Order: sequence, then structure tokens, then C-alpha cells
Amino acid sequence: MSKNKTENSSFEKFNRVSATTNIIFTCIFFLIALACVIPLIFIFIISISSNESIVSQGYSFFPKEFSASAYEYLWNIKGSMGKSFLVSVFITVGGTAFGVMLNAAMGYVLSRKNYKYKKFFTYIIFIPMVFNGGMVASYMINTQVLMLKNTVWALILPIAVSSFYIIILRTFFQTTVPDSIIESAKIDGANQFVIFTKLVLPISLPGLAAIGLFLSFAYWNDWFLAMLYMDDQGLFPLQYVLKRIERNVEFLATNGALIGNTTELANRLPSETIRMAIVMVVVLPIAVTYPFFQKYFISGLTIGAVKG
Repeated sequence: MSKNKTENSSFEKFNRVSATTNIIFTCIFFLIALACVIPLIFIFIISISSNESIVSQGYSFFPKEFSASAYEYLWNIKGSMGKSFLVSVFITVGGTAFGVMLNAAMGYVLSRKNYKYKKFFTYIIFIPMVFNGGMVASYMINTQVLMLKNTVWALILPIAVSSFYIIILRTFFQTTVPDSIIESAKIDGANQFVIFTKLVLPISLPGLAAIGLFLSFAYWNDWFLAMLYMDDQGLFPLQYVLKRIERNVEFLATNGALIGNTTELANRLPSETIRMAIVMVVVLPIAVTYPFFQKYFISGLTIGAVKG
């Protein structure tokens, strides 16, 4: 008994952190947090600065003059912005849920020791992590074979499944879901679909949340798929619309003298500040949702990376 107490006291002494060390680590983490937050604050300040102050003194935390012209410009086109925002929300929510289910289903199958073709499909899934068919091949398949052009599926399917996500979930299921639970469910007469949906998924929320966060970031920030597959403006996501706005404003600001009557309009456009306003519009919605996923994200990613 005394030996156990001695060992416990030695472990507690080893794990104990002094007040000085605690203060040092607190200061370090505070500086790291500032390094992450200050750029976002700086972008916001630039977005509400006037073009004149940016021209005269450059980017600054303390501009000479503030202006909401960038946000006013975006507000004036709120009709198209609102439609594209709803498209992005639909794609992000629907694509994330669809992608999580597909990756989880494949990861669960590969995590079962008694699956006959486990090694074969593991190799097949690993190949795209090393190389893929390229953009031309994927474009031809999506447009000529699957006929996805100008459909919402063109914005969802190409990034719904990833070998990286499947490997993480496979490892997560292997290390988190005990075989005894699966066997007891089989004895009770449950089939694989019931085991997966009623038993495995509820106890795998950390891993699913981690992959869901990856997918939601990918869907929300994607504009490249819309550029490839979309001609219908009603299906343009928010990021693609904002990128087109930035491109148009930059073109007018750069070539205003060549256009003639629109030179004065081009000079009034918030060409510098609108870039930062676009960043704020894109970043804020996904940044607000991140704290809700953080707890599951950290634990899920850590457990999924323990064992290969």
C-alpha cells in the first residue's frame, strides 16, 4: 500500500507545474492566440477604411478615414448575393452530411477484421492519395459520363469522398468501437445496417465531427468547381460570385481609362477595401460555427491518428 502511495506521489510530483511555468505557458498561448486573431482584425480595419486613406498611407491599423463603401457595394447587389449564399449553405450542409455518411460507411467496412476484401479495397483507396487521373479526366467523367454539368451534384460529388477521410475514420472505428459490442449486437439479431446506424455512429461522434469540419470548410470555400461546371447563374455559390465581383472591380479599377464613360465610376469603386470585405463575408460564417465542432474535432482527429 505504501509502495503505491509512493508511486502516486512521484507521478503527481512529476506532473505538477510550477506557478512560474504556468505563467510562461499562459503568455506563450496568449501570444499565439493574438497571432491568429490580429490578422483578422487587421483585415476588418482595412475593409472599413476609405480608398483615399489606403492610397495615402497604405494598410494601417489606424486609417485617416473610415468608410463602409465596400460593404455598401456588396449590399447593393444583395439580390444575387442572397441567392448565392443560400446555394452555398445548401451545398455545405447537404454535401457535408452526404460526405460524412459515405466516408463513414467505407471506413466502417474497412475497419472490420472479418471483411474478406479489406486489404484489396484499402490498396484501392490508398492509390488516389499518391496520384490521380488529373483534371481533364475528372472533367470528362463528370460532364460526359455522369452528366453533372449545371447540376448541384457537380458541386457536391467531386469532393464528397476522400481517401484521407476514409483512412482516418477506419482507424477511428478500429480504436474506438470494441468488437465485443458488434458481436453482442449480432447475437441479438441485428444486421450490419442496424449495427452501423444505431450502434456505431452514435458512439463515433468525435470522428464524424472531425471529418464533418473538414468537409464543411471544403464546401464553403470552394469556387473552383463552379467555375468548371456551372453556366447557370442560379447555381453559383457565394465564393464564386464574390470572386467574380473582385475580378470585375479589379478590371474596372485597372482599365478604367480605356473604358471611357465609366472612368469616374471605376475611380469610386472600393477596389482595395472590397477584397478585405469579401474575406470577412466568407470567413465569418464558418468561423462562428467552428467553436461548436472544436471539442469533437480535437478528440476525433487525435484518436483517428493513433493507429495506422
